[in-house]
Amino acid sequence: MEKSYLVERLAAFPALGALPRDELEWLAAHGRLEHLTAGSPVTRKGERLDHLFIVLSGQVTIRRDRGTGPRRVIDWQAGDVTGRLPYSRMGRSPDENILEVDTEVFALHEDFFEEMVCRCPAFTAHSVHLMLDRARRFNTSDLQEEKMISLGKLAAGLAHELNNPASATVRGAKLLLNGLTDADPAVRTLGEATLTQSQLRAIDRLRSACAESGLPPEHSPLEQTDREEEIADWLAARGADPRCAAALAETSLDIPDLEALAEELSGDVLAAAIRWIAGGCEIRALAVDIERAATRIYELVDSVKRFTYMDNLAGPEVVDVRSGLRDTLRIMSAKAKEKGVTVTLDFEAGLPGVQAKGGELNQVFFTTKEPGEGLGLGLEITRRLLRQYEGDISVESRPGRTEFRVGLMASPGTDPPASWA
Repeated sequence: MEKSYLVERLAAFPALGALPRDELEWLAAHGRLEHLTAGSPVTRKGERLDHLFIVLSGQVTIRRDRGTGPRRVIDWQAGDVTGRLPYSRMGRSPDENILEVDTEVFALHEDFFEEMVCRCPAFTAHSVHLMLDRARRFNTSDLQEEKMISLGKLAAGLAHELNNPASATVRGAKLLLNGLTDADPAVRTLGEATLTQSQLRAIDRLRSACAESGLPPEHSPLEQTDREEEIADWLAARGADPRCAAALAETSLDIPDLEALAEELSGDVLAAAIRWIAGGCEIRALAVDIERAATRIYELVDSVKRFTYMDNLAGPEVVDVRSGLRDTLRIMSAKAKEKGVTVTLDFEAGLPGVQAKGGELNQVFFTTKEPGEGLGLGLEITRRLLRQYEGDISVESRPGRTEFRVGLMASPGTDPPASWA
């Protein structure tokens, strides 16, 4: 009764129903029906696979954890064949196989595989095709996941690189606003004072010197502290705000310059003039810092655009390998710093361009993982991309030195093939 029941259940699926009846009967005679509860594993990761399963009802989900949490990879529905397949080299389950709902499966132990190959050639051929299809599905999933992991690492590194200049920009903008507010009382005091042309020229000389002289000669931290304290003492002795010393000490202005101003001004007017001059020095320094930080952000964003070739989504074009390497190094600089790696770019003169899609060509990296953790997918992705453009990758390794060499065909009409190591 159970044998005929299993035959009918198997024959109900189009792919299996097309098989010879005697093969289905042989399978039913040597396998068994299993009722499994939702949530329980069919096989656990690393567990030995010794059964072929045909899902009769329900759903089996394969979940994989590559360090970012379990992720659904493939669902096996009613009529799908999974588990250990004839001729498969997969002896252990690489992932967790979890039941989403109550499920019925037909299970056939691997001890019957040798006989099955002889007695059920059609089903065996069907299983081999399924095995190849399963390998392609897993490979596609692995490649996609590897790309997403690489993209996540790239995004994290870029976010780290952008965070510093972005924070500097925000901090500088806030200090700039405070500096402008602090300068207002000094401006009012100077405006209310009746200053002579000689006094105005004395103030302008220091303010101009502050704007044009740039940074002072390089001092050690101790020397700079002594310089700031000397200026603070001078300011305090003349009733000016000693806090202005920090901004003045960052310029090339010195005590003789301040003495020249004190010969023209005194009292509150001198204090206001110094506050205004120091405020201008500080505001200019903050503006320079903001400009540098914003430029760094622009350069990183521009590098990402060039790295991905966002502005050119057309087909292959002549790509400058040198520019791609520079942009890639800029994008990956945070990761290099984290690992303590120093990267040097050394370009041969007259390096020709290559015909390729720049966004794809810039994906040629490799990654290293601990033994047993890597899948080799990074190199596989690299090799596939390179072969699209008649290129390839090779490796030479010996103790103390490992060299990957990438070769690409030069663009038509240019010099010999471009390559870098």
